[in-house]
Amino acid sequence: MHFTVGLKLNGRTDHVLVDAEDALIAALKVKADRPDAVITYVRQQNRRGDARHPSHALAEGNQ
Repeated sequence: MHFTVGLKLNGRTDHVLVDAEDALIAALKVKADRPDAVITYVRQQNRRGDARHPSHALAEGNQ
């Protein structure tokens, strides 16, 4: 499944797309890649909404 993870890092908000089994694993993958980030939300990918506001994928090395 694909999840969109919202985060706040260095005073800026961002969101990334993560492929994971569930929401907790998706959040932990982002936290492992960006330890200083604050996770603000995790949700399943919404194709229609995410097409309007595309996110970038998490680095390939951590998936």
